[in-house]
Amino acid sequence: MGIPPRLKKSGYPAHNLDEMLIEIKNWKITLAILCANVVMMASGYNILIPFLPMYLITELGVPADDASLWTGLVFSVTFLLGGIMAPIWGKMADKHGKKLMALRSSIMLCISYYAMAVVQTPEQLFMARAFQGFAAGLVSVFMAICSASVPKDKLGVSMGIFQSSLTAGTVIGPLVGGALATYVGMRSSFMVSGTLLLILTVVTWLFLPEPPSDPDKGTDNDTDGSILQRKEIREVLFFMFFIWLVVLIVQPIMTLYVDQLSHGEGPVMLMSGAIFSSIGIAGAITAPFWGRLGQRKGFHTTLGIGLVISSLASLSNVLPDTVAGYAAANLLFALLFAGVLPSLSSLIAQHTQPDERGRAYAYVFSSQQFGSMLGPLIGGAVTTFLPLYSVYYISSTVLMLLGLYTIKKHF
Repeated sequence: MGIPPRLKKSGYPAHNLDEMLIEIKNWKITLAILCANVVMMASGYNILIPFLPMYLITELGVPADDASLWTGLVFSVTFLLGGIMAPIWGKMADKHGKKLMALRSSIMLCISYYAMAVVQTPEQLFMARAFQGFAAGLVSVFMAICSASVPKDKLGVSMGIFQSSLTAGTVIGPLVGGALATYVGMRSSFMVSGTLLLILTVVTWLFLPEPPSDPDKGTDNDTDGSILQRKEIREVLFFMFFIWLVVLIVQPIMTLYVDQLSHGEGPVMLMSGAIFSSIGIAGAITAPFWGRLGQRKGFHTTLGIGLVISSLASLSNVLPDTVAGYAAANLLFALLFAGVLPSLSSLIAQHTQPDERGRAYAYVFSSQQFGSMLGPLIGGAVTTFLPLYSVYYISSTVLMLLGLYTIKKHF
């Protein structure tokens, strides 16, 4: 029986028409499960990460003058090890199954969160964060599953929905984390994060299917070198490195910046949590729009536009002298930045086959991790000698240069 053109267009690598029909029927269910999982994953991460600087000071006894240095160290070690391990985990995902690697990562992350709840010194927190970096790779394998499970003509929208779910976790996490830190204690935040990862592990094990694969494109014929030889892939890796560098230059100092703007008055962690959550709300609202626009107009178009306008929005963060004004500036940035990451993820999917996306997204994750490693170190060094708002000048400049590069090359 022949395959209708409409089904061929969907891009499914099924063995026959019956299998293809089953996959098309179920892709929305798979996407829904992935979205639920990434909400729990991002919530667990954002319950505690925005408050690590205050955790170091109030719980682990780090002097305030040394907080920026220790913050840079405990952030960066996770990203360093995550960047080193990502290609290894990605290759194993393509060889042994993406679902198995998702279970591996979620279990290890669960352990790392519980460990961070009981540490007593900054050195112990450093080691727990190092283990977290070794365990990392969950978001990249979920992204690989998503890109391999949806029709090609739904890729942009699906990636937008996936990114919305990811950012929705940044809405829930900081609000819960800020409330827990204010009224119960920050250690409880780590316990909640660990429990969310435990639930995610069970959901993945019981309900998430292994994505369809292409029998005509085995991983033995697709080497890591062939992926990295594609200029489109190398360009995405280049962008991911610098984008996450500027994101992580800013993120670790946000709580300290709120404390500075509020002059130490009021519930600083609760206010910081609300700001982080507003960023997530904005991203969740606008990511599907950017995804649909990219599907229609091209992902390079949304990438270039998003980078230029978010560069200007990032610069606006230096203007407010109140917490409310700073929150509004962050909200504006998130609305405009929401199209950048889904566009890059979709470009990776466009230039890879399903059976190599575990490795492809692992390289993306690795590039992201190395950028994320350098970001806090640069931010910590800069804010040791310059005002906290200085990091926004760096962020705006890098985003603008990337945007102008995209516009010059692809328009």
